[in-house]
Amino acid sequence: MAAALSVTGAGGITYPVMVGQGLLIDALESVIDAQQPSDVAIITNETVAPLYGEELAAAIGAYPIGIPDGEQFKTLETVRTIYDTLLAQQASRSTLVVALGGGVVGDVAGFVAASFMRGVPFVQAPTTLLAMVDASLGGKVGVDLPQGKNLVGAFKDPLAVIADTRTLNTLPPVEIRTGLSEVIKHGLIADPGLLEALVPDDRKTMRYDDPARLESLVRRAMQVKIDIVEADRLEKGQRAYLNLGHTFAHALELVTQFRITHGQAVAIGLVAAAKLSEKLSLSPPGLPQFVEATVNRIYPADVPLRAHIPQVNASAIWEAMKHDKKWVKGIPRFVLLKDLGEPLVVEDVPRNLVIEVLKDLRLREE
Repeated sequence: MAAALSVTGAGGITYPVMVGQGLLIDALESVIDAQQPSDVAIITNETVAPLYGEELAAAIGAYPIGIPDGEQFKTLETVRTIYDTLLAQQASRSTLVVALGGGVVGDVAGFVAASFMRGVPFVQAPTTLLAMVDASLGGKVGVDLPQGKNLVGAFKDPLAVIADTRTLNTLPPVEIRTGLSEVIKHGLIADPGLLEALVPDDRKTMRYDDPARLESLVRRAMQVKIDIVEADRLEKGQRAYLNLGHTFAHALELVTQFRITHGQAVAIGLVAAAKLSEKLSLSPPGLPQFVEATVNRIYPADVPLRAHIPQVNASAIWEAMKHDKKWVKGIPRFVLLKDLGEPLVVEDVPRNLVIEVLKDLRLREE
């Protein structure tokens, strides 16, 4: 049974967010029946295509467009190749684009839908936990430039978000942890109860083989983001809170050339943001320890978060942060925490404090 969620987007238009096991084909067919597109293009990647893309394309009479798997392919060059394929297929302004995959596929396909022929309709069909709880919601789409992540993009609302939680069954544990990092972020900024819901019954670590629990977490984490983006669709205020930990995370990804996953980078970034909050005397003592302990609950007991922290140059991380979209004219801006559920944006954070935080995480200073 799909969850009764929805998002109010541009112009007050509401689109549904459907969550449940095995609903993808039926839900997408209902969107097609209502939209009556001239054709349907499924943009997916080489990992998802054999698992779900080929089955979906055959069921709805669509044609797949495959892209390589990985953040390093979230580029304008990938977008251009998709344009070429759409033109070869004689796509029109009534072509429906379906983004079937994780966050990279959703961002790239959404940007294609926002820009091809000045805009065509699209559907988000996320297949990873991260994409379900975060990337597929709110209408942000785009690609990376060599200088930084998500520097080219648009706001483009989908016709629907279809989160078929059956697809979580084929995710490796590392991808579940990637999504759970975003769930923790949502808990830290708006729903501290989510942090306890991660690991019930006094367990020390999260189980990944409980579909019902994952589905419950998906719905609850989705609602956090829905509430925020409905209040601030174009990120003029509180939507920036969704970037907690991401200034650190995006810089880590760039400096390591995406050798660590986005989820690992976000987990590190959340701890770093908590440490910086404490150093600025914004938060109560012990917050960084609590955040790190919470993050470690989603990792195996013998492979804690710190085992995933790369040995990279802390000064290089700072330089990479300068391309963060939240920074204006070189003025550092970080999303930090006054306490659980109390995020805030802080400007002009001193470089030396950020370097101290990075050193605390065992990154080299030079």
